[in-house]
Amino acid sequence: MCKIMSLFLTLVFAFFPLNFSAHAAKKEFIFGLLLVGPYNDHGWSQAHYEAAKAVEKELEGVKLLYIDKVNPADRPGVTIPQLVDELVSKGAKFIIANSDDMKDGIREAAEQHPDVYFLHISGDDVLTGKAPKNLSNLMGKMEYGKMMAGFVAAMTTKTGKIGYLGPLVNDETRRLAVSSYLGAKYAWEKVLKRDPKKLIFQVSWIGFWFNIPGVTADPTQVTQNFFNSGFDVVISGIDTTEALVVAGQKRKEGKNVWAIPYDYKDACNEAPEACLGVPYFNWKPGYIHFVKSAMNGNWRQEWLWLEPDWHDINNPDTSSVGFTPGPALKPEVKKALAEFQKKLGDGSLNLFVGPLYYQDGSVFLSKGEQATDTKIWYMKQLLKGMIGPSSAK
Repeated sequence: MCKIMSLFLTLVFAFFPLNFSAHAAKKEFIFGLLLVGPYNDHGWSQAHYEAAKAVEKELEGVKLLYIDKVNPADRPGVTIPQLVDELVSKGAKFIIANSDDMKDGIREAAEQHPDVYFLHISGDDVLTGKAPKNLSNLMGKMEYGKMMAGFVAAMTTKTGKIGYLGPLVNDETRRLAVSSYLGAKYAWEKVLKRDPKKLIFQVSWIGFWFNIPGVTADPTQVTQNFFNSGFDVVISGIDTTEALVVAGQKRKEGKNVWAIPYDYKDACNEAPEACLGVPYFNWKPGYIHFVKSAMNGNWRQEWLWLEPDWHDINNPDTSSVGFTPGPALKPEVKKALAEFQKKLGDGSLNLFVGPLYYQDGSVFLSKGEQATDTKIWYMKQLLKGMIGPSSAK
C-alpha cells in the first residue's frame, strides 16, 4: 500500500511542476496606448481606445494599459519618452502613439527601448527612413471618408455654402480638407449639374486637434460664425464634436443647418437631428495586425495606409475606414451616396485626377495625371476653388 501511495505521489508531483510551467510560460502580453485626448471624447481618441479594448477582448492573454490627455495643455512639461518609460516599467512590450504631434517623441522613445515595439499613427518616419527598426506607421485612407462627407454636404446644402472646421495645418489636414472639397465639387457639378461658381467651400483652422482655451480658436465660436454667415453645412476635421453640437442647437432654434462630425462611428448620437453622417476610423484591423506581429515574434517594420473594405466599409473586422449615414440624411441623398461609394470602390471614379491646381495657381496635377499616394500624402496647399489659408503663417 505504501509503495502504491509513494508511486502515486511521485506521479502527482512529477506532473504538476510540468503543468505549472506550461501555464507560467503563457505570460500576459501588455501593450500600451498614448491618447492625445480623453479616452471618451466621442471622437479621435475614443475611436482608438475602443479599438484597443476590442483587441484586449479578442486576443487571449493580451492586456491594455493606456494614458490619455497626452497633450501640452493637460500634461505641461511631460514628454512622450517619460510616458513610454512609465508604460515599459509596467511591462508594456508594444506601444501605440495615436497623434501626429507625438512623432518626434515616439521616435526618441523607440530608440531608447530597442526591445519594445512601437506604432505611430499618421506618421511617415518609415517612409523617410528616420524610424528605427522597432517603429512602424499606420493610417487609414480617410480621404475616401472625407470625399463622402463632402459629397453629402453638397447634395444637402440649400445655400451652396459649406464650411470646413479644420484643426492645425499640415499635410494630413490639408489632404483631408482637399478630399472633402473634391467630393463636394463632384456632387455639385456632376450629380446636381450646378454652376461651379456658386459652390463656396471655406476652411477655418482652429490651431490644434481640439479646443485648448487661450491657445486655439474656439471651435464652438468658429462653427457659430459659419452658420451665422449663411453656411448651412459644416464638415468637422477636429477630434471633437463641437460642430455637430452647435448644429443641433441651431436646429432647435428653427435653423435649417447640418453638420458632419469626424473620427468616431457613433458621433451622430450627439445631435442626430442635425447629423448627415460620420466618416470614421476603425483601428481594430490594424491594431490586431501589429499586436499579433509583436506577440508572435513576426514583427517587421511597415508603413500601412489602409483602404476601406469596399465590400462592406462598415465591417468592424475588416474595414479601416467607414462612413455611417446620419439620421438627417435624406433617402435620395443616401441612395446617391451609395452610387458614389460604389464608383470609388470599383475604381471607376478617381477624384485625384488633373487638371487640379494649388491655391497659388501652380499645378498639382496636370491634365489626365493621376495622383500617386505620395503626392496625396504630401499635400502642400489647399486647391484652387477652396477659401482659407494653406498654412498657419
